[in-house]
Amino acid sequence: MKEETTDQVNYEHVTHTFGPVFDRHSKILILGSMPSVKSREQQFYYGHPQNRFWKVLSAVLREAAPDSIEDKKAFLLRNHIALWDVIESCDIIGSSDSSIKNVSGNDMRLILDSAEIEAIYLNGGKAYELFIKYCRPSIQEIEPALVKLPSTSPANAAWKLDRLTEAWRTALALYLQKF
Repeated sequence: MKEETTDQVNYEHVTHTFGPVFDRHSKILILGSMPSVKSREQQFYYGHPQNRFWKVLSAVLREAAPDSIEDKKAFLLRNHIALWDVIESCDIIGSSDSSIKNVSGNDMRLILDSAEIEAIYLNGGKAYELFIKYCRPSIQEIEPALVKLPSTSPANAAWKLDRLTEAWRTALALYLQKF
């Protein structure tokens, strides 16, 4: 009988169980890596109370932060923003991006064939790295601009809220002024 290592016991195979938010009017796509444990429990993006995604995006767009899932969807669509994750399934320990392995990427054509996405923003270095490896090869002929943003995750404690908001505001300014 094979003995399991501690490493194998802590890993869980996780499949993304909720779909992207987008419509044909979406102009920018923001991608995370994989939903956190809290987001998977809530069945929606950025559900961990310490994740600063909704605070940052609402500050950038100068709107009140949405509360309910329906309000969050309306907020995104009203601002021509599509939201999804790079990973369709993976092995992961809890919510730790650094533990991610055995990745299957999401098919970005689902959004890119339906909306005129002008830029793809990656929420954090891991999302960017995984996008380049697993998603970009299948969409290279489309070539929307790619922008790596600092992560809104609470694990990115080096970036305080004001600095994070300013970085996102600067990166999104070019596209948001068009709407």
